[in-house]
Amino acid sequence: MTEEENSDEIPVNVVSNENSDDNKLQSSENDCDEISKELESVKEKNSEYEEKLKHVLADFQNLSKKTQSDIENGVNAKVDDFILDFLKIYDDFVRAKQVFTESNVEAEGLDGILKNMDSLLLKYQIKPIDALGEIFDPNYHEAISVINDSDLDDGTITKEIRKGYISQTRVIRPTLVEISKKG
Repeated sequence: MTEEENSDEIPVNVVSNENSDDNKLQSSENDCDEISKELESVKEKNSEYEEKLKHVLADFQNLSKKTQSDIENGVNAKVDDFILDFLKIYDDFVRAKQVFTESNVEAEGLDGILKNMDSLLLKYQIKPIDALGEIFDPNYHEAISVINDSDLDDGTITKEIRKGYISQTRVIRPTLVEISKKG
């Protein structure tokens, strides 16, 4: 055995520092490139997720508005149906009062009931549509007869056959009218 083989020393190959620094620099540049690419990828995904979130939020807001509108329309339809039924009874009371008045029968109790009904309609902002003498408007009136009258303009309402009612901006029941026609 030779002396070198018996030695406790471990052979080491020395690499120059210049070469090592270049490797570190290249490795560092490669790492930076990879990190930049990964950062760009994350930014793109983040943008995609933001867009998706915006779309989902817009869809939710639209659904919320539509649901609110559907609920309001449903409630208004039910209230309008109830008011229409109430108005039929109200009309019966008005006709009964007219008959009692024409027959000279005391109708004080009926007057009190009609006054309470009028208060109820007013409380819920249900107002009669005044039509007599007005020009016919198909949004508020329903013409069921026409008379010839050269003294009046075409479409002037000459007679209310049944009172119409409006609730704020909604027509609950149009007024049935007779209108004039020049002839």
